[in-house]
Amino acid sequence: MEAEAVAKDWWLYQGEGPGEDRRARLEAGSPPPWRDFTGRPDPAYGPPGCTGEAWERTRRRGEGYVPDEPEKDVVNTALHLRRPLLVTGRPGVGKSTLAHSIAADLALGPVLHWPITSRTVLRDGLYLYDAIGRLQEAGLEQVRLPGAPAAGPAAPAPSIARYLRLGPLGTALLPQRRPRVLLIDEIDKSDIDLPGDLLTVFEDGGFVIPELARLAKEEPTVAIGTDDDPDAGVAVTQGRVQCSHFPVVVLTSNGERDFPPAFLRRCVRLHLDAPGPEKLARIVRGRLGVDITGADGAEYQDLVRSFLERAEDGDLATDQLLNAIQLRLAGAWSAPGDRDRFLATVMQHLTGPTA
Repeated sequence: MEAEAVAKDWWLYQGEGPGEDRRARLEAGSPPPWRDFTGRPDPAYGPPGCTGEAWERTRRRGEGYVPDEPEKDVVNTALHLRRPLLVTGRPGVGKSTLAHSIAADLALGPVLHWPITSRTVLRDGLYLYDAIGRLQEAGLEQVRLPGAPAAGPAAPAPSIARYLRLGPLGTALLPQRRPRVLLIDEIDKSDIDLPGDLLTVFEDGGFVIPELARLAKEEPTVAIGTDDDPDAGVAVTQGRVQCSHFPVVVLTSNGERDFPPAFLRRCVRLHLDAPGPEKLARIVRGRLGVDITGADGAEYQDLVRSFLERAEDGDLATDQLLNAIQLRLAGAWSAPGDRDRFLATVMQHLTGPTA
């Protein structure tokens, strides 16, 4: 059985002591001079903490993740350097779950999620602006019904704050004492320009909302909503969002494309291999509370062997093995003659000739 790594003194993620203590070390730690940012938190804004439904989803998903020692070394390197973490690997090896594991382990609150498609542009992650809605409302306020008395002085235009909301990346970059975890999922599916567009934001730790910058003289500070709370009303001054602590950014890639060297240089890279039998046993124990290494685990060891054999012909996700064991725990598909159909049902290949 593979021995679990002994925590190292410099580790924040999966290190020694309670998560709150290690989070305090992260908050108080000295970043590299070139990663030290100057944003000032809005004292009236309180980001989501470790309570509520969103946090429970993050905690449940993250607590069962089983990182190896090399994974912990790389994650902690990214945390100390205040750099984005680019995680590559085949589908189903746990790339997205790692972001939830970091948030759960360090008690950093719910994960912010930005799923990427081929149509995604940088502004989608920074902020959303409903310009059409604002124009429509301004127009309706000028409409006068037939027979109504003449209108008085023109009503002021509706506040732009009602039509602006920060996106997941914009919310993560708000100045906060406690960094948020942001999952940028499947960055390799993006338009070719997105990784390059992210460079300036990653380097500056902030961005400008032009719609607010244009109004800065008349309305220097505007309170707008966030990705996970449209009614948050966090203050943005002079149209600029500037972090005080760079967020924990986890970008995932299935390897469908290469990235420019300038983008790679600004990331700490981690490749996740498919887990072997020892790690799978630890994952099953962590997720389902089942020790498959003893005499009573022979049936589940057979499922692990079948999973690894089928994975040689095409990609499988670890949760497919967990589904198979969960079904057997529930007494499903238990007849001896059901084995082949059972495996074909719950362990269908994600890629490969039989996918």
